[in-house]
Amino acid sequence: MESFRYEKLIAPVIAAAMEVHRELGPGLTESIYEECLCHELATRGLMFHRHVPLPVHYKKAKLDCGLQMDLVVEDMVILVVEAIERILPVHEAQLATYLKMSGKPIGLLINFNVPMLKDGIIRQVK
Repeated sequence: MESFRYEKLIAPVIAAAMEVHRELGPGLTESIYEECLCHELATRGLMFHRHVPLPVHYKKAKLDCGLQMDLVVEDMVILVVEAIERILPVHEAQLATYLKMSGKPIGLLINFNVPMLKDGIIRQVK
């Protein structure tokens, strides 16, 4: 039941990213894709927050290290927006760490610098 809820939320998020990629194509900066993706999410009625602070819990201390998640949609889905040559293991590890530290259940790593966006999306579930 819970996975159905996630799928129902992920579908419009991916559709919004695909619309941005269809309009702009590859080759721009992350900030442009992020801004356009926010516009698409808003037009689809999805609630989201940008540059969400993520404190680091080290031993018994809660530290503000300046860590931020690009986007959090509906308080459940972390979006990491990239415009890079290729996704590396470090990018996937970053998303996994965000999921672990935030307690959010699902995350998408979206690399807009690809010919076909479906090849630039990695999904992780906690």
